[in-house]
Amino acid sequence: MAISFEPLWKLLIEKNMTKEEMRVAVKLSPTTVAKMNKQKNMNTDVIDRICSHFGCSIDQVVKYVPNEEEKV
Repeated sequence: MAISFEPLWKLLIEKNMTKEEMRVAVKLSPTTVAKMNKQKNMNTDVIDRICSHFGCSIDQVVKYVPNEEEKV
């Protein structure tokens, strides 16, 4: 399984905000944002902080993408 941050990137476009502006506003490290870009595992605290900052639900930040073998 993989968690995609595609909904978050779309939200940033809607808010006319860059990833760097979001990183600073939510107080994330550059390493954390790099992990998000690569769909790496993420601490739920990070997702919570993003949701709190934007006043949004988790489905506006991440989505579940099953691996190919999980789709069978």
